[in-house]
Parts: sequence; C-alpha cells; structure tokens
Amino acid sequence: MEVTVDIRFEQLLATIKKLPAAKIKQLKSALDEGYINAKASEELSDFQNYLLGGPVMDAEQYAQFKENRKHFSTWRQQ
Repeated sequence: MEVTVDIRFEQLLATIKKLPAAKIKQLKSALDEGYINAKASEELSDFQNYLLGGPVMDAEQYAQFKENRKHFSTWRQQ
C-alpha cells in the first residue's frame, strides 16, 4: 500500500527544522550527494524534453549531410 501526501516545500522545511538534531543528521545522511545526483539525473528538465522531442535525421539524410559537409570543406579551402 502506498500513501502520498501533498505538502508544500515550506511546510516540509518547517517540519524538518522542528526535528531533534540527531534526526536531522540522520535525514541528511539518508539524502547524501549520491542519492540527490541519482534522483536529479532521473528527472528531465523542460529543455531536455524539448531537445528529445526535436527532429532526427534518418540514415539517408545523414549521408547527404556528410556529403554536403565534405563539399563545403573543399569549397572553403579554395
């Protein structure tokens, strides 16, 4: 069984500040850098979602792009 509680950040912070020092230290160690970084890497930002939703080249378009790049490179060197 799972229970979810919707509380604002300010309420959560106020509740944590009321905890005894030992419990705050325990909470802090449970939320170490590794856990926070892993959690942050799971969540995508709006910009990341925007990039992931963008157009993608297929193999034929990529081959044409490489060919064009080769032509532009030789044109610039002349």
